[in-house]
Amino acid sequence: MTREQDPTVGQTETLVVEAREAQRHRKVGQLERVGDHLKREWQLYVMLIPTILWLLVFLYKPMYGLQIAFKDYSIFRGVAGSPWIGLEHFQTLFGNDQFIRALKNTIIISFYGLIFGFPMPIILALMFNEILVQTFKKTAQTIVYLPHFVSSVIIAGIVITAFSPSAGIVNTFLGWFGMESIYFLTKPEWFRPIFVGTGIWQEAGFQSIVYLAAIAGVSPTLYESAVVDGASRWQMMWKITVPSILPTIIIMLIIRIGNMLEVSFEMIILLYQPATYSTADVVNTFIYRQGIQGGQYDLAAAAGLFNAVVAFVLVMTANTISKRYSRTSLW
Repeated sequence: MTREQDPTVGQTETLVVEAREAQRHRKVGQLERVGDHLKREWQLYVMLIPTILWLLVFLYKPMYGLQIAFKDYSIFRGVAGSPWIGLEHFQTLFGNDQFIRALKNTIIISFYGLIFGFPMPIILALMFNEILVQTFKKTAQTIVYLPHFVSSVIIAGIVITAFSPSAGIVNTFLGWFGMESIYFLTKPEWFRPIFVGTGIWQEAGFQSIVYLAAIAGVSPTLYESAVVDGASRWQMMWKITVPSILPTIIIMLIIRIGNMLEVSFEMIILLYQPATYSTADVVNTFIYRQGIQGGQYDLAAAAGLFNAVVAFVLVMTANTISKRYSRTSLW
């Protein structure tokens, strides 16, 4: 039997044509719906234009300059005129003891911040949710939110004053027990605990707002049913509140992991000094010293690009793992 005589061939071709036609109609229908939506909500998209322009000008346009990480950059020749040298700057970075030290410190400080700093906003949100006296609740929230709105310079000044060996409250407290004063900010072993603790004090309260909003979205009927079943407030918190806000916790954890190498540059600069470089110097301060102070813009760009690539890999990995095991992800 020839191909033309086989009836199944004709049926198959007909089905293929019908499937393609149906797919084309679906695409046309989708385009029509998008067009109708744009006509109906055009004001919202007009309001979005300034944000898009800001992103293009200040975030995407500067990416053109990343190519200097692969060039022997000269400010006189410009970005386009500087010669290509490939991965030479990256080889220089990984052979630089200061960069390796800065990378190690960045990972350690970020890890401490993740272990001790990430749970604090969640704990605060759960505690605020259990406060029944509204006046006390609002007062407590205002107090813990306030440090976020204070300048990093002022926060650093408070920390320096508090840990001062002569008049600092910490050393004064130690003196009551007959202990000698310690100049904490010149001791490399004390820098990381002070830095991480300062970050928690400054940001934990403000970050708890996200979790409070998630808690506010939990259905009250769940708590009412638990009360009828005789559950205590502690049991309701662990069996209802925490599981309900778990997707929010996972999303915030993915974002936090993606920002692990972005240690607070301003606070490091304000608190560290040559005596504490061994534990305080991070990638961002290394980039600042090499690029701004040392004029090695190409080497600093290579370090910044490496930082960004590692952050991208971290957030992609965390998102993939979360999607596979918890079905919650950023995308």
